[in-house]
Amino acid sequence: GGEAIGLLRSEFLFLHRATAPSEREQETVYADIVRVLGRDRRVVIRALDVGGDKPLPYLPIPREDNPFLGERGIRVLLDHPDLFRTQLRAILRASRGGFVSIMFPMIATMGEWRAARAILEEERERMGTPRIEAGIMVEVASAAVLADQFAKEVDFFSIGTNDLTQYTLAMDRGHPRLAPQVDGLSPAVLRLIDQTVRAAKAYGRWTGVCGGIAGDPQAVPLLVGLGVDELSVSVPVIRAVKAQVRRLRLAECRTLAAAA
Repeated sequence: GGEAIGLLRSEFLFLHRATAPSEREQETVYADIVRVLGRDRRVVIRALDVGGDKPLPYLPIPREDNPFLGERGIRVLLDHPDLFRTQLRAILRASRGGFVSIMFPMIATMGEWRAARAILEEERERMGTPRIEAGIMVEVASAAVLADQFAKEVDFFSIGTNDLTQYTLAMDRGHPRLAPQVDGLSPAVLRLIDQTVRAAKAYGRWTGVCGGIAGDPQAVPLLVGLGVDELSVSVPVIRAVKAQVRRLRLAECRTLAAAA
C-alpha cells in the first residue's frame, strides 16, 4: 500500500564492505528500485549519509570527540567530491527510468546546499539528463530556522525528526539515561516543524517527515494538523498509518497541533 519511497538509505550500499561501490554497481541498484516503482511513484534517494554513528573503513575520518557535531552527511560528501560525483552520476542515470528525487543530508547552511546543488547541476548538464527534484533533510535547527530562505531554492523538505530532536534538545538519543527524554513531540521540535512547513507552503514546496514520529500514532494527528504533506514510515506500519489518517478530521488535527 505504499505510495512512494520517501527515504532510500543509500548508505546501505556503502556499509560492511572494503571499498566503495562502483558507479555501475550503484546505478544498477538504483535503476532496479526505480523500475519496480514505475514512473508514477516517487523514489527519494538520500545522498550518502555517513559519519557520526556510521563510519566507513575505507573513508577514514579523524577521531572526533563529538562525532555528531563533526564530519557528517553533506560535510563528508563535499570533502570527498569524487565519491559524491560518482553517486550523483549513478542516481542521474537511474532517474531516466522513473520518478526520482534526491535529498542532501545534514544541511546546516545555505552555502552547503548551494555547493551540493552546483555539483549536481554540473554532473547533470555534463550527462545531458533531465532535471530531477533536489531537496534537503531538515535535521538541524539552523535549517528549520532558515526554512524561509531554503524554500526559495529547494524543491522539497524532508524532516528527519530523530536528529532534529536530539540537536534541538541537546540530548543524545543513544544516551543510556537521557534517551527516554528525547521526545519528538516536544513543543520546541513541533515549532520547528511548523516553521518549516509554513515556509514550504509559502513557496509551493512539499514537506515530508521521515523520522520515527511519522509512524507514531500519537504524532500522526499532530503532523497532519501542522500541514505535513507526506509521512515516510517503515514498511510494517504503512497500512496502520494510512488507516489512521483516513479516520482523522483535518480541523480537529489543526486544533490539536496548535495546542501542542
